[in-house]
Amino acid sequence: MTEIIAENPARHTPLDDAQGIAFGSLMAAFGVLMLTHLGFVTGQTAGLAILVSYATGWGFGPVFFVINLPFYWFGYRRLGGGFVLKTFLAVALLSALTMVLPQYISFQNLHPAIGAVLIGFVSGSALLALFRHGASLGGVGILALYLQDKTGFKAGWTQLLFDACVFAIALTLRDWQTVAWSALGALVLNLVIALNHRRDRYIAL
Repeated sequence: MTEIIAENPARHTPLDDAQGIAFGSLMAAFGVLMLTHLGFVTGQTAGLAILVSYATGWGFGPVFFVINLPFYWFGYRRLGGGFVLKTFLAVALLSALTMVLPQYISFQNLHPAIGAVLIGFVSGSALLALFRHGASLGGVGILALYLQDKTGFKAGWTQLLFDACVFAIALTLRDWQTVAWSALGALVLNLVIALNHRRDRYIAL
């Protein structure tokens, strides 16, 4: 049975991709809503956009959309036009949803510990959905892969260094307890990705 599946992998239809990107973008937007409600930060480009939003008062959605624009060129060079198009749509949808959802969702009571874990799970499931449909939320991960191809510097190190800088800056804008809870959320998110994003276990393309 395993051999038959490996030889005849299921392929995603355009409708499959559309619902996957819609689900991933919506769940990511919900994660951002919880994150900003608690005043948390996160890593990658989303974290940078949140820091800019906190520092300037500008909305997360427009900032996130603009920050991602330079990275599409690297994505095109590294992963092709299909990936860039899907990623652009996911980023645009996430940016729009983060501006709309606060009109319909609010939190009366959300403990930081529970919030951190929920943010990690929700955001992790969002990214898994996008990855499995050939998309992402853009940003540093694309640049990291490009630099790895060009220089040999490991993509994981690039992302780790970027996140370290984001959290260091966060300490100037938020108290250490908030940053610590934020780090817990980021840890849960990365564990969700690490334990579930396995191409050998997920065969649809």
